Amino acid sequence: MMNKDLLLPEERVDELHRNGYRIIQNPNKFCFGMDAVLLSGFAKVKPEENCLDLGTGTGIIPILLEAKTPGRKFVGLEIQEESASMARRSVSLNQLEEKVQIVTGDIKEASSIFGAASFDVVTSNPPYMTNQHGLQNPDMPKAIARHEVLCTLEDVVREAAKVLKPNGRFYMVHRPFRLVEIINCMTKYKLEPKRMKLVHPYVDKEPNMVLIEAIKGAKSMIKVEKPLIVYKEPNVYTDEIYDIYGY
Repeated sequence: MMNKDLLLPEERVDELHRNGYRIIQNPNKFCFGMDAVLLSGFAKVKPEENCLDLGTGTGIIPILLEAKTPGRKFVGLEIQEESASMARRSVSLNQLEEKVQIVTGDIKEASSIFGAASFDVVTSNPPYMTNQHGLQNPDMPKAIARHEVLCTLEDVVREAAKVLKPNGRFYMVHRPFRLVEIINCMTKYKLEPKRMKLVHPYVDKEPNMVLIEAIKGAKSMIKVEKPLIVYKEPNVYTDEIYDIYGY
C-alpha cells in the first residue's frame, strides 16, 4: 500500500517494470521519456562504484540504475525543487534511501557541491535544444528540461569532467544534430568518447538520439556500436527495446 501523503495534487504513480519500482510524476509538468530509459540501459555502473546523475528531474535515472546495476550509491542533482521533491518521494516510495540520494542544486556548481574527482560514473539526459532551436515551452519545468535555459551542454560536460575520478565514465543521451559540438566539447574537457550508439525510430529512418560513453583521460579511439531500432512497426517495439524496459 502507498502512503497517500506521498502524492500532491495532479501527481500520479507510474510502474517502472523493474524490481517492482514505481515513480511519482506530474503529467502537467514533465514526465520522463524513452531517452532516460535508454540511457539507463546504456550506462554501466560496477560494484562499489558511485554514480551522479546531472539534472535528474524526477529521479528516473538513479532509480533505474539502482535496479539494473550493482553500483554502490546513486546521487541525483536537480535544480527545480518541485522535481527534486518528487524524486525524493519516489526514493521513499521504493525504500531506496540507503542507496539513492537526491540533492537540490545547480549543475553549473556540481563540482563545488560534491568536490572534484568524487564519482566513478556520471550520467546526464540534458536539455537538447539551445535557445536558438525552436519555440521554448511556455511552461517553465518543461522549458528547463528541453531547452538550455539554466545550463548549456558545456556546463554539463565541464562539471561531469570535474566530478569524475581519473578514468571515470560519463554517459549521455543527446540529439545527433549536435554530435560535432558534443565530441568537441568532451575532448576539450579531457573526456574521450569511447562508445557511441545511434537510436533510430524505425530501421529506415534517420537517428533521432545518440548515446555516448566517454572516459576521463583516455586515449582517442571510439567504437560505434550497432544502431538501436525502437519500433519494428507502428506502436510495436523491437525486442531490444522491450528488454531495456524490462517488459
